[in-house]
Amino acid sequence: MRGRALAWTVTTAGLVACGSDTPRATGGAISADMFGVLPTGEAVERYTLTNPGGVELGAITYGGIIVSLKLPDRDGRWDDVVLGHSDLEGYLRDSPYFGAIVGRYANRIAGGRFALDEETYTLARNNGPNHLHGGERGFDKVVWGAEPFESDGGVGLTLTHVSPDGTEGYPGTLTVQVRYLLTPEDELVVDYEATTDRATPVNLSQHSYFNLAGHAPDAGDVLDHLLTIHASRYTPVDSTLIPTGVLASVEGTPFDFRAPTPIGARISLPDPQLRFGGGYDHNFALDRESDGLFHAARVEHPGTGRVFDVFTTEPGLQFYSGNFLDGSITGKSNRLYEHRTGFCLETQHFPDSPNQPGFPSTILRPGDEYRSRTVFAFGVVP
Repeated sequence: MRGRALAWTVTTAGLVACGSDTPRATGGAISADMFGVLPTGEAVERYTLTNPGGVELGAITYGGIIVSLKLPDRDGRWDDVVLGHSDLEGYLRDSPYFGAIVGRYANRIAGGRFALDEETYTLARNNGPNHLHGGERGFDKVVWGAEPFESDGGVGLTLTHVSPDGTEGYPGTLTVQVRYLLTPEDELVVDYEATTDRATPVNLSQHSYFNLAGHAPDAGDVLDHLLTIHASRYTPVDSTLIPTGVLASVEGTPFDFRAPTPIGARISLPDPQLRFGGGYDHNFALDRESDGLFHAARVEHPGTGRVFDVFTTEPGLQFYSGNFLDGSITGKSNRLYEHRTGFCLETQHFPDSPNQPGFPSTILRPGDEYRSRTVFAFGVVP
């Protein structure tokens, strides 16, 4: 598709033609427009999901990127709480995975190599000596197929992509579906599904950077956000941020977020792990006792009262405190994204699992189906 005009809205009453003044259905709505055109001539569409309370999520077909998320604060003021760009050129020029679907393998694989069924596979080394987030052209840099939908659960967008055998060095043709659902209860439900025709590692995640203070000029960094992570263990890393294979206790360390703790409370302590990451860039092994959705984390911003909880079926959560943001990127609202002005909570399997037999397996085989769900539940507190 090359540069076709696109402007419509889907409501709970169905798909209707629209202009800019089309009223929203009380049950939620989806609108769509053109976000830009890639150098290849491929069009990139933006879909805007709105629930009955006015919570608004914007996502584009390039990378499945969540480009905006507008939430109220305790006083009813609305703001965009995710980092990103207002145009496609920004994502092509400066984007450390802002808001993207990352895969085939979220996080790092040591040395860009792994062995599977007596064969060794070589991947791109795009993060020092290691492979990161699917390589040079991971899922964050492809145009996904998109279909909007409405259901009793809310309004949403289904994204699809087929990754051919050998892409970035991975074996097997992988067929992927990711669904974003915005519910009337102010939840964002992210469902992942995948199948393959050859055994291959799969680890998918959503890489939004949050700042619950929003994009106001005085929004500042995220160090005052109160973070809770329901994990008594984490995976220490070496100097290249590859797990050592140990599951270490968080007790008595800067990694103990089992009670609400400001992100910045211990981030500057002289801890070797914090030095390796330049702050927090670590996987937490969640204290799961059964399958199904698990309450993994909670974040609260005292200044605005905005809060969200993370529920997931995944065993791990990567907490990244925006350590590599350095003011060189100008994002939405002409905001300079300076050091630690955003954080990520990436639900996942553990980093480097294909090389770590003691970690939960990430190998998907023909006839099996990869399924994962993460829920972000947004709200406000007094």
